[in-house]
Amino acid sequence: MTDLTAVDATLAPAEKPANRPAKKPERPYFSSGPCAKPPGWSADKLSADSLGRSHRAKIGKTRLAYCIDLMRELLNLPETHRIGIVPGSDTGAFEMAMWTMLGARPVTTLAWESFGEGWVTDAAKQLKLDPTIIRADYGQLPDLNGVNFAHDVLFTWNGTTSGVRVPNADWIPADREGLTFADATSAVFAYEIDWTKIDVATFSWQKVLGGEGGHGVLILGPRAVERLETHTPAWPLPKVFRLVSKGKLAEGVFKGETINTPSMLAVEDAIFALEWGKSIGGLTGLIARSNANAAALNRIVEERDWLGHLAADPASRSTTSVCLTVEGADEAFIKSFAALLEKEGAAYDVAGYRDAPAGLRIWCGATVETADIEALGPWLDWAYATVKAA
Repeated sequence: MTDLTAVDATLAPAEKPANRPAKKPERPYFSSGPCAKPPGWSADKLSADSLGRSHRAKIGKTRLAYCIDLMRELLNLPETHRIGIVPGSDTGAFEMAMWTMLGARPVTTLAWESFGEGWVTDAAKQLKLDPTIIRADYGQLPDLNGVNFAHDVLFTWNGTTSGVRVPNADWIPADREGLTFADATSAVFAYEIDWTKIDVATFSWQKVLGGEGGHGVLILGPRAVERLETHTPAWPLPKVFRLVSKGKLAEGVFKGETINTPSMLAVEDAIFALEWGKSIGGLTGLIARSNANAAALNRIVEERDWLGHLAADPASRSTTSVCLTVEGADEAFIKSFAALLEKEGAAYDVAGYRDAPAGLRIWCGATVETADIEALGPWLDWAYATVKAA
């Protein structure tokens, strides 16, 4: 391990770990979206039989349905819940849910990072629903016991830009009156989710699966379907948001008949990731890999007095998008820090989110190898010492 005295700014410029020697991460991809591809991925391993064909042809519909079936299997999703591929990534899926189902009841929005704040803006300024807003600062979780479940409730399961997650679904009552809307894009395939507590969930393939962007996934429980079939929104709906036809759910959307034309290459990419996930033990295997990565990064943090977790409480600390504080760092410091690591090919895309406090964000989802997390330590030391000395 690098001698921590190397971070003293009065010393000579830091020696690169490669000269000591120290191993670089073999796959230095630590972006929190799009995330690292699954191990062993290459473009030539993707099936191309559906490319150049109509997505409504038998081959296209079959592959789309297969993708949906794989997602259901890996998520242990009950048959009571429908799952469909929709446009616009996780944002498109969540806004589709908001625009089609909100307005029947009062709304409570929870926000402890930038994406939760986005749903606050949509509910308050776009849909003008005058929501109850429960906020917490970056790194904190709001008081979940204060949520009124007579309302429809919007929250992010895992705050990608703050590294804070809900620890479980115990705070959600089984006999709730309103619907629960979970933006789960950095959570699905990384945590156990009690689907009986979730009426609407959304995510994109580009997070834990390391898939391509542009497509979202919408999961609807039976109470959400009932809302769609009994509630007519007060505002007009764009075509890409319409999930109901003649008062009934458009069931085809949840069988591979997408609302707009999907990229079949992105679908094949998602199928590769899902089959890989199945091959390593399904959800249990995916969770174990994320947990091992987060534990390896936590050991690095605990060994350094200049590095810390933005999420102070381990119970609500993300094991996917791990956000770190750097002693004395401002935005310019972090920009230089991340640029040094990228130039050396030691770590890509590790700067924190632009709206978050200055710091690092290192993706620890299942597609990352634990050995690559472990190899980061000396390189973080070198980058910190180099920028501080400068």
